[in-house]
Amino acid sequence: MANSAPAARPVKTHFSSGPCAKPPTFSLDALEAAPLGRSHRAAIGKERLGRAIEMTREILGVPADYRIGIVPGSDTGAVEMAMWSLLGARPVEMLAWESFGAGWVTDAVKQLRLDANVRTADYGEIVDLADVDFDKDVVFTWNGTTSGVRVPGGDAIPADRKGLTICDATSAAFAMDLPWDRLDVVTFSWQKVLGGEAAHGMLILGPRAVERLESHTPAWPLPKIFRLTKGGKLIEGIFRGETINTPSMLAVEDYLFALDWAKSVGGLAGLIARADANTAVIARFVAGHDWIDFLATDPAIRSNTSVCLKFTDPRIRDGAAFAKAVARRLEREGVAYDIGAYRDAPPGLRIWCGATVEASDLEALMPWLAWAFEAEIAAQGA
Repeated sequence: MANSAPAARPVKTHFSSGPCAKPPTFSLDALEAAPLGRSHRAAIGKERLGRAIEMTREILGVPADYRIGIVPGSDTGAVEMAMWSLLGARPVEMLAWESFGAGWVTDAVKQLRLDANVRTADYGEIVDLADVDFDKDVVFTWNGTTSGVRVPGGDAIPADRKGLTICDATSAAFAMDLPWDRLDVVTFSWQKVLGGEAAHGMLILGPRAVERLESHTPAWPLPKIFRLTKGGKLIEGIFRGETINTPSMLAVEDYLFALDWAKSVGGLAGLIARADANTAVIARFVAGHDWIDFLATDPAIRSNTSVCLKFTDPRIRDGAAFAKAVARRLEREGVAYDIGAYRDAPPGLRIWCGATVEASDLEALMPWLAWAFEAEIAAQGA
């Protein structure tokens, strides 16, 4: 066991994988311009919502013919809106390599009762995309938030596919380069890579998805909050900031602040570079300690945002109890909050490395991680 705790401490100790750390320059004063007490349908509300949409397009490089809408229910609402509205016209393949992808499988098979072909992979792995039939509609997560994996690129998705690709990109958008020409639907939430506030989701539709919406009527009833068409035509207002339900203008202002901050650090390229640098801190630590490893052992599919780690020391008798004890010890010391593995994932730690985290804070955390490991090994008498 280490004789004493490390001297240096992270300045910012928020390493949760959602809601994630606020941008480094955030303060409540940044939200003073929020049009509180005003209708989101007033000119000022529409202007702020429209600005959020267009800044999202600018930073992510979303093509001009893709629609971007702000929708209720965070990323979950956006994914379910897409599934309920678009699926059923063609055969479906559901891909799952972590908890949220498994949730979309449940929705497709048990709620929509689709005869879907389901492909799954263990935590820390993804399915072989070369085996996927993209002439079917395919639903998948780009980044496995609870398993620390990501799709390595879009090359396996054919440009001339007949089916739609519906991509949950909630821990990937603003940290990874998404191949828009290979994605027909993309969803994410504000509270991930940019550290925005919860409850709002983004739904991005490519031309092929819009064509499906206007030509396909689902076999099941659609709640009002899911309806994207009226009279067989896309409700274009949704994609100009005329939201389906009432948004929080305070949360919108917070998202606008995060988008401005993203531009200030170099836009998408700068955000990716920050996330990569953060992940590299952990990679160097893992390389120097034989008792810990990435859950995703293949670097090609390893996430640069939700970094999942596993303890490999043979002296550990109960992996789940040990990992929880390490996370609790770090929280008691006030050096890392909310870094335990997701409840459905294998035992271990999950450290957010998205762009709003500073590499210097991760550098300061690593000695504490070693200290907590040694303390728990000593406590169990190994």
